[in-house]
Amino acid sequence: MLNFHTGASNDPLFLSLGIPARASHAAVLILGIGFVGFSVFALIGLFKEVGWKPLLPSLTLFTTQFLWFLLPTTLSLIKGLQIPQSRYSTGVLAVMHSAQYIWITSYYARREVNEGQRSNWRPFAYFSVLVAGGIALFVPGPWLASRLFHFDFAASFLIFTALVNIHHFILDGAIWKLRDGRIATLLLNSQERISGETAKAHSRALAGMRWLVGDAKPARTFRVTAAIALLAWAGVDQARYYFRIHSENIADLQLAATMNSFDSGLQTWLGRRELESGKPDAAAEAWKNALRLNPTDSAARDGLLQYMTTQKRFDEAYQLTQQSLRYSPKDANLLVNHGILAKQAGNRDEAISSWKRAVALDPSQMMARFYLAGEFHQAGECDQAIPQYVGFLGQLAHLEAKDHPPAEIVLPAIFALGICQEKVQRPDDATKSYELARGIAVQVGDKNTESLADMYKAQLKSSQHQIGDALSLYQQALQLDKTLNDPHVEAQDWYTYGIFLRDSGLSSRLSYACLMKSEQLMKSLNAGAELKLVSGARLALGNTGKPVTSQNLQSVLDEALRLTAK
Repeated sequence: MLNFHTGASNDPLFLSLGIPARASHAAVLILGIGFVGFSVFALIGLFKEVGWKPLLPSLTLFTTQFLWFLLPTTLSLIKGLQIPQSRYSTGVLAVMHSAQYIWITSYYARREVNEGQRSNWRPFAYFSVLVAGGIALFVPGPWLASRLFHFDFAASFLIFTALVNIHHFILDGAIWKLRDGRIATLLLNSQERISGETAKAHSRALAGMRWLVGDAKPARTFRVTAAIALLAWAGVDQARYYFRIHSENIADLQLAATMNSFDSGLQTWLGRRELESGKPDAAAEAWKNALRLNPTDSAARDGLLQYMTTQKRFDEAYQLTQQSLRYSPKDANLLVNHGILAKQAGNRDEAISSWKRAVALDPSQMMARFYLAGEFHQAGECDQAIPQYVGFLGQLAHLEAKDHPPAEIVLPAIFALGICQEKVQRPDDATKSYELARGIAVQVGDKNTESLADMYKAQLKSSQHQIGDALSLYQQALQLDKTLNDPHVEAQDWYTYGIFLRDSGLSSRLSYACLMKSEQLMKSLNAGAELKLVSGARLALGNTGKPVTSQNLQSVLDEALRLTAK
């Protein structure tokens, strides 16, 4: 129980108390030690009384309890061996616990037959009844619920499993109460206190049950027919399950859907295979069917969202996330996607609110932090943008390289962080941000971004009147520009360097040459407004002293790249 209720549930069909892992693991350790200690104490005491041979049945129960309850919980504490709640509680645990019950009840059933009716025990008949009863308990209910009332097949199965378990607990409670003599008398002699119509109805029901299990030919025919029908039904159920688990084969999935299409998991897998086979519309229809059956199916929802956004049906995608949040309000991934679509629809406040909720629910949602930072930065709210950028980069540092977002996302975020840090008067932090961006750019071989990092850092140094550092950084960036074959970037950087030379008073002539070079590049690009800006700056500066001409321009530019601040 502690193991199941540790942390948040990863399955919408299972609730969790959210016990902290530390407290849970400590309690499990204490209980495990207690189990071993008390068991050893009890078994040693029993051995002293009766010896080992009479203890074999008890040792069998003890061993199965250990293997089926304590050992899986112990293994679950080891990373990578966690058993999903749904598979363990409704599958492994149920089957193994039932094996204990069958073993014990078969002993008493055999004893009753041999002592009461003086006939031989027929294990095949006993286990045939158990098989038929098990099929009757677990197979028809989910099928009827899904086929007739259109409930999700998986959810229906879990509901019937829960009902059987509740009945099991009630029956166990009654059996344990029989140990008290007064309660046993009350329960076992209750027939004597039933009167009137209730007694008649009870008697008729009891007579009907006796007829059903009796030796009359119609009763035997009915039992055989019912058993055959149940076995046939179970065969259909197993055939459908066989086709259902072959999720890589679209033909098998389609065959399973013809048998019972009211299965959200089946529809989700069918959608994936339809998409892979080049049928996106059929895939979308399958995902819609899955969501009608189970609105919390995140795989179907995400597949349908991707289909809608690919088709540029953003309004429908936005409505889908709004509807899904009614059923999964604490799904952090859904909140991130909803924020993106809300922003697309022009609802900025709703987008910010959605991303904030996603981060509050799951602090590791790095993309939510990225989007929040971008919104705050765009609005000039650098005090709020900086923590989000820092959180985004902090999460990035804990990821393996293969899980990193592309550099096209990371590098602009670092530059934006540096710009925000400059605006709030944190130049040292901004310098570190630009150096980080340059380091990543060098690592991935992105010389364009490497040059940009140098330019940002140079402008920061210039604003701090560190002319020598700024000068060398501008020159370093322009040297990198020569290898880029990007005239627009080169034109911008020559312009920025020229303005720096002008404003710092280092050299008007060299400044004029830089602006002239930028103007030439802008003209080749038909840059329009940018060209007008550069030309205006060059004309305002004037070509005085030793003039710069097209013939000596390159030598003057080389001189500008060799300039030192003395």
